[in-house]
Amino acid sequence: MENKNDSSIETNAYKKLNFFLKQIRTKTDFVPETAIVLGSGLGNFSNKIKQECTISYADIDGFPVSTNKMHAGRFIFGYIENKPIVLMDGRIHYYEGYTMEQVVTPIRIMKMLGAKNLILTNAAGGIDNGFKPGDLMIITDHITSFIPSPLIGPNIEELGVRFPDMTHVYNPELIDKLKSIGRDKQIDLKEGVYLQTTGPNYETPAEIRAYKALGANAVGMSTACEAMIATHCGMKICGLSCITNMAAGITGEPLDDSEVVEVASTVADKLETILYNLVKNL
Repeated sequence: MENKNDSSIETNAYKKLNFFLKQIRTKTDFVPETAIVLGSGLGNFSNKIKQECTISYADIDGFPVSTNKMHAGRFIFGYIENKPIVLMDGRIHYYEGYTMEQVVTPIRIMKMLGAKNLILTNAAGGIDNGFKPGDLMIITDHITSFIPSPLIGPNIEELGVRFPDMTHVYNPELIDKLKSIGRDKQIDLKEGVYLQTTGPNYETPAEIRAYKALGANAVGMSTACEAMIATHCGMKICGLSCITNMAAGITGEPLDDSEVVEVASTVADKLETILYNLVKNL
């Protein structure tokens, strides 16, 4: 009986994804190769692509929608030169009250639409003392121990295995491409480990000290769960964090989300240059 129940739940989960997919397919038959998730304050990158179709999350029946004012909440389909891409112009966050399964639904949908590569971006707090606001950090690994795994529950066999390996979540080849682009464009790219918390509150100084002891270089409220689910789906992943502020307790200054948008806007051109050239060379 237990196996039958698990199979039924699994089927229902996959049916729900296909329900969303069919709705999108009534609006576009576009097949992307690469998916990009735009973090807080980074939405202007959508102006860099030749747009073919835009679909608001709110126009997909039952689909989770962005409630964060810094996230537009839409899929944008189009091209960077001749490369077909889909942008998530705004992501879904766990702190918005969604289940972790709902949070990662857009990633699974982009995979089912055809995307093989996933580029993740975010705004993050710097933990590493060598960082400063405005730095860009290549994510080399992540820590997800402080959030629920999006893979909890019956496995969707159609998408991936029950126990996926997480040894190389962030693809070494894509990391090398990012480094090469940084050198070529004379953009300084840091490297480090990203740690995801639930949010929406910022972390305490004691928590930041603990995270630093664990090996984290930056902290935020997204991204790692998306990378985990994309690994399960078999996508090639890379990630970039925009360090918009130093984490709690490092400078002694209080944290404010207005700083996130302000700093992200100052480095948007650099990040957009990196993203554009990475997609072009995939």
